Amino acid sequence: MENNLQQPVKASRFKRICVFCGSSPGKNPSYQLAAIQLGKELVERSIDLVYGGGSIGLMGLVSQSVYDGGRHVLGVIPRTLMPIEITGEPVGEVRAVSGMHQRKAEMAKQADAFIALPGGYGTLEELLEVITWAQLGIHDKPVGLLNVDGYYNSLLSFIDKAVDEGFVTTSARHIIVSAPTAHELMSKLEVQNSSTILNSFLLLRKHTTFFLFRIMFRHTTMLHQS
Repeated sequence: MENNLQQPVKASRFKRICVFCGSSPGKNPSYQLAAIQLGKELVERSIDLVYGGGSIGLMGLVSQSVYDGGRHVLGVIPRTLMPIEITGEPVGEVRAVSGMHQRKAEMAKQADAFIALPGGYGTLEELLEVITWAQLGIHDKPVGLLNVDGYYNSLLSFIDKAVDEGFVTTSARHIIVSAPTAHELMSKLEVQNSSTILNSFLLLRKHTTFFLFRIMFRHTTMLHQS
């Protein structure tokens, strides 16, 4: 008999994933569908969610999807944003914090990996900060980009341009894992080697040390010549 059943997903290496995304739903229905599908993918892999705490937009969709699937949802939100981003009953556990810096620090502390859905300035800022932290060796957690309908194509092209122009190392470019669907992205993140992130930090430190040595050598030479 022909077996049409999908193969069961293996147990995940992640216990909780932090999702960055917009507090707006976006104009393209694909963004909303992707948020729901990501939530279901986390549930299927028995992964809990930590996110920005809002109940509106893509934040509301992904959190509700995870919550409805029986997984724990932790929303971290500044007190000043609670009247704006939470409408009706909050989803899961809500942890109020004093401000944006504490919000990001708490979400990063609680998560084993990061995923960005489509979003605006706030989503980009959160995404780029955890990428920078990985580059600096502050954490070695995988960073995923859910590139729904090519939403992040321009961002990825910009980063590739930064590599070409010498502002981002090739190894640091590999910190970001991207895919068009939640299932494909999660599959990539599951096998992402933390040594890739560590190597980007070590290479950055090597280049920085060499650059500083050149400056010191040049400065010393100029002093001797003066």
